[in-house]
Amino acid sequence: MVVAVVAALATNRVAVETAMLTGLLAQILIGAVDPESALAGFAHPAVVAIGALFVVAAGLSETGTATAAANLLLGRPRSVRGAQLRLIVPITLLSAFINNTPVVAMYLPIVRDWAKRIRVSPSKLLMPLSFSSILGGQLTLVGSASNLIVMGLYVKYLAEIGLDTPSSQLQFWGPALMGLPLAGVGLAYLIAASPRLLPERQQLADEWDSARRYTVQMDVLPGSAAVGATIESAGLRSLPGLFLFEIERGGLVIPAPGPATTLRAGDRLGFTGVLDSVVDLQRIRGLAPTQHHQDDEQASEAARELVEAVIPASSPLAGQTVRQARFRTVFNAAVIAVHRSGALIRRKVGDIELQHGDTLLLETTPGFAERYRNSGDFCLVSPVAGFAQPRHDRMWRALAVTGVLVAGVAFTAWPPVVVCLCAALLMILSGCVGVSQAFEAVPLQVLVAVAAALGMGAALAQSGAATAVAATLLDLGQAFGWGHRGMLLALVLSASAFAQVISKNGAAALAFPIAMATARELGLHPEPFAFSLIVGCGLSFLSPISYQTNLMVYGPGGYRFMDFPKVGLPLTILLAVLCVLLCPWIFPFRPL
Repeated sequence: MVVAVVAALATNRVAVETAMLTGLLAQILIGAVDPESALAGFAHPAVVAIGALFVVAAGLSETGTATAAANLLLGRPRSVRGAQLRLIVPITLLSAFINNTPVVAMYLPIVRDWAKRIRVSPSKLLMPLSFSSILGGQLTLVGSASNLIVMGLYVKYLAEIGLDTPSSQLQFWGPALMGLPLAGVGLAYLIAASPRLLPERQQLADEWDSARRYTVQMDVLPGSAAVGATIESAGLRSLPGLFLFEIERGGLVIPAPGPATTLRAGDRLGFTGVLDSVVDLQRIRGLAPTQHHQDDEQASEAARELVEAVIPASSPLAGQTVRQARFRTVFNAAVIAVHRSGALIRRKVGDIELQHGDTLLLETTPGFAERYRNSGDFCLVSPVAGFAQPRHDRMWRALAVTGVLVAGVAFTAWPPVVVCLCAALLMILSGCVGVSQAFEAVPLQVLVAVAAALGMGAALAQSGAATAVAATLLDLGQAFGWGHRGMLLALVLSASAFAQVISKNGAAALAFPIAMATARELGLHPEPFAFSLIVGCGLSFLSPISYQTNLMVYGPGGYRFMDFPKVGLPLTILLAVLCVLLCPWIFPFRPL
């Protein structure tokens, strides 16, 4: 059944959650696992924690923190390799002290926004994001739950057979003795090989060429962070499909301003661009739509939405300027931008004379589309999906909640799932994200896929299939006389193989007794086998279902199933061989 699920996913014709649920139900029907164990994954702390972390990520996005963090931490690299280097090094170090699942959940919206700004396909960055977080999880005892499982079982095993247990320092930093060089080699491989191996699935440029182009004007607000910044540093040249064609300053017009042009308070910026970038423009702190600013609207930003509406031939608005139409008074709306068959309209938004067929981008109250869908004033009225005005005034609240999350996970004894749920609740209570937005931010497909994968792991364990397969692999290695290093390599590869189809935690629990039995049969101290097992369980690079972070980036990156082994198989073999070469030097083979 597991092979059938993996084969179905490899065809790229079946959704991950559909294949995983089908495989899980099949395991129940053939009696490989009882329903209680199979469905326990849906209440597993890891699944609940992932859902909570997406709410935290939504709070970071809705307050504009994600955009600010992308500019501050990641910068503006000039190449794909430069972008990957700026991303994976801090992710690796951060994942050594914080579980990599919350790290990826928090960085996911940041990296997607950053990829758009630097005009790099997200598929070039999101898999390295996941892989580098996995490598970082192998650097300390708390970097990954599987590390804790192996070390806990190892300490208990040594006590049972009467051997000295490792010191607390060795338990905490021991994984780094091999994990640090392996992470260095792994990161070098990602930077060197992944730009060629990774696909470029989301061709945004093609979409920009065919998309509607709006003309929009934005005012630089006095006292804002944009005052004194250059066009480049303010991020106004990095939005894809958007062109700043002029700046109006004190009655003078600066056409096609360069990237080094400094912004001043009261500047009126004229842009033309595609809808997505016009929407992103509304999120930049320090800028406000000209018409909105002129109307001095004081309504709550959280209660606004963007709507597209077309002026039909029968509309009485045709022939009037935007100002004459009194959108704020009549429709409780402000015209943000106007699209007219791709033409560049070099006028103030309020002075644009509306024509039949114009498409307006309106900022209005929720429910506008329903109220005017059948009116004679507009046609083809539709809200812009996923837009919410950033709550910049609550950015520090979002940062404080994130700090609580990091501190709680890294330095307290509370279960991570409890800390994550508290952080999600704080994001809602502090007003960083609304309740409805919080629920919309939770990706049900990802949670179902992870929960089903845990259930299939329970089936492998409960039926005895995992133990039988792993024991057979190790018996073959011993029969062929591979020696100590060969047996170590068989253990690492076996643990890695199980980590692809079950959780790292399940692989650690299943492979540990086999590792100890192998050391005992060879008459060796189990230390090199225990620390090699930590490495083997962390080689989760061959499929999107092998680890939660792979599943989290699978959809947003536009990946196909076979993209993971294409990049991950050479990485797995490289690190497994390097582990076997290094381990006897760091943890020498010695008689039991």
